[in-house]
Amino acid sequence: MYDEGSTLTDDMAAEVAVDTDDTAGTRPDLGTAGGTAAAVQSGLLTPEQAVAAALDRIRARDRKVNAFTVVREEAALAEARAMAERPDLDMLPLAGVPVVVKNNIDVTGEVTRAGSLAGSDEAATADHPVVRRLRSAGAIVVGLTTVPEFGLWGATDSPAGITRSPWNPRYSAGGSSGGSGAAVGAGMVPVAHGNDGLGSVRIPAACCGVVGLKPGRGLVPAEVGVDSWGGMTENGVLATTVADAALMLSVLADRPALAELESPKQLRIGLATRPPLPGTRVDLAWTAAADKAAAAAVTAGHTVGLAELPYQGATFALLLRWLGNAAREAAAVAHPDRLQRRTRTHIALGQWVLKTGLLRPAQVDRVEARLLDYFDRYDVVITPTLATPALRARHWYRRPWLANVTANARFSPFTPLWNLIGWPALSIPMGIHPRTGTPVAAQLAGPPGSESTLLRLAAQIEAAHPWQRIAPIPQ
Repeated sequence: MYDEGSTLTDDMAAEVAVDTDDTAGTRPDLGTAGGTAAAVQSGLLTPEQAVAAALDRIRARDRKVNAFTVVREEAALAEARAMAERPDLDMLPLAGVPVVVKNNIDVTGEVTRAGSLAGSDEAATADHPVVRRLRSAGAIVVGLTTVPEFGLWGATDSPAGITRSPWNPRYSAGGSSGGSGAAVGAGMVPVAHGNDGLGSVRIPAACCGVVGLKPGRGLVPAEVGVDSWGGMTENGVLATTVADAALMLSVLADRPALAELESPKQLRIGLATRPPLPGTRVDLAWTAAADKAAAAAVTAGHTVGLAELPYQGATFALLLRWLGNAAREAAAVAHPDRLQRRTRTHIALGQWVLKTGLLRPAQVDRVEARLLDYFDRYDVVITPTLATPALRARHWYRRPWLANVTANARFSPFTPLWNLIGWPALSIPMGIHPRTGTPVAAQLAGPPGSESTLLRLAAQIEAAHPWQRIAPIPQ
C-alpha cells in the first residue's frame, strides 16, 4: 500500500556487491542520498560502485519514462574514481552520491539545450555555481534531465520524446523539471537538481511522488535565464525523503544547518484549498491531500485553521511576467527560427507586454503586502500542490499556445504565487489518486527564511504518513 514506507536498500546493496551483513542494525539505507554518502564515507561502498549501480538503474528504467537527455556514463565513472582519491572523502556530505542536473544550467563539457533546438550547440566551459557546490560536496553528476522548451510549460515533452510519470506512463511527469522528477521517482537516483519559475520543481515532484523544494529568493545561486526570470526562478531539490531534500539544500545553499531536522516549535498553520482562479475545479483527491497533511500537523501538536490566501491581483501579475520573462530570454536565442510554434506565440505576446509597459513592480508589491498580513497570523500555509492529476502524456509542443496555457492553468494554479514573491514552498507526497494511480501531494509554503521550518514540518508529516519512495515501475 502507498502509506507503507519502502526502500530499494536490498536491491541496491546487491547491485553494488557490498557486504550486507547488518547484525548490528547499522547498515546505511542505500536507497537514500544520506545513506549512500554514509556508506562511502565509511568505506562500505566506493564512489565508483555507487555510480555504477545508478547507471545500471538508468539503463533498466529510463526507457519507461524518458528522463534523460544525456547520460554521462564514462565521465561519471571517471569522476567517481577520482573522487575516491580525495583525502576528505569521509567528510563530504554527498560523498559518492549520484545526482542529475536539469539540462538548463551549465555542466562543463555538456551542451545546455534547455529543451530547445534554438540554443547554442557549444558545450559549456564552466559549471554553474550549483553544480560546483554539488561536486565540492562529493556528488557525481550521472546525467542531464529533460525539460520542455525553455522551461515554459507544465508538461515535459519535445520532438525527442515525452517524459512520463513513473507511476502511470499515460500521464506526464510534469514540468518543467520533469526529467529530474521522473529520475528520482523511478529510483534511478536518490536526489536531483531542478529549478522552479512557476512551480517547475513542485509540479514534477507532485506528479512523480517525491519531495520537491523551491527555496526562497537568494538562498541558492540562481542565474537561470535573464536575471533569473525576473527574480522568479530558484534552483531547488527533488528527493525521495525529506531528510535527503534537507541534505541537498544544505549543500546548494552552503548552509550545513539546513540538514538538521529537529521538530519545530508549535506552528500556526493556515489551510487554504480554494484555488486562485475563480471557476477552477479542484479534484477532491487533491483537496484531501491538503486536509491529510493538515491533520498530521495537528497530531504533531500544531494549530491549524481554515484561512484562504489573498490571491487578488496575483494571476494577472503572473501572466504578464510569464510572457515578459520569456520574451527577454528569447533575445539571446542563437537560432530563433528553430523555436516551437507555441513558444513563438508566447514570445510575441511577451514582446507586446514589454513594449506596452504593463509590467510594474507595484503589482507584486501589493500581492506581497497582503501575504505579509496573512503571515502575521500564520507561520505556514498548506494547500493542494495541484488541482488535478498530471496532464496526459502527449506531444504538447505540437498543440496551440492557448491549449497549453489553458491546460497548465487548470492543472497547476497553486504553485506560481510563491515564485511571484520569491518565498519558499515545498511539495510532499500524500497518497495516490484513486482513478489515475498517480500521486497526490500537499504544498507547504511560508515567508522568507522559512525553509528550515517547512522541512521540519514536512519531516513530521512524513513520519505520520510515510510513502512508497519509489514507483513500482516494471523492470
